[in-house]
Amino acid sequence: MIVKGNRKKLRRQFKSRPRKDIPLQGRIRGIGHGRSGSRRNKVATVNSLLFPAARQAVHIKHSRTDRKTGKTTVKAVYAVTSLTAEQAGTAQIAELVRGRWKIESLRHVRDTTFAEDASQLRTGNAPRAMATWRNLAIGALRTAGVKIIAADLRHHARDPRRPLALLGLG
Repeated sequence: MIVKGNRKKLRRQFKSRPRKDIPLQGRIRGIGHGRSGSRRNKVATVNSLLFPAARQAVHIKHSRTDRKTGKTTVKAVYAVTSLTAEQAGTAQIAELVRGRWKIESLRHVRDTTFAEDASQLRTGNAPRAMATWRNLAIGALRTAGVKIIAADLRHHARDPRRPLALLGLG
């Protein structure tokens, strides 16, 4: 679980823990989307957090530099897991956190492209059904190699045969 700002006490507890004593256990560097960045991972076994099932606490220091402007941003991400050190090492935990960010990325695309947060669908299975349809549209376009989802959605909306062809149905 990523510890966000809405978990104020737990986040404060994370920030107050001495991180200097914990050795750096992983560093990942990458370049993409006009940015270069790195993630530094520290994982510690814990037993007394406000999250009772916590077995490991994670601190990720994420720095990103925009290659055009040179502006660097640094962000600390805290996470907690119920997995013990034997069940999940530092590399596995880093992958779990990255997987979580991929899910957040999909939610971001759904919201910015389909204005999902402004949707009036709130009862029954309607929100889940619409999320499924939106995921299908995004997944089909990404499988076809589309990078700019919104532009391609508009392209496909102009002719009802295009979405069917994209799905191999027309």
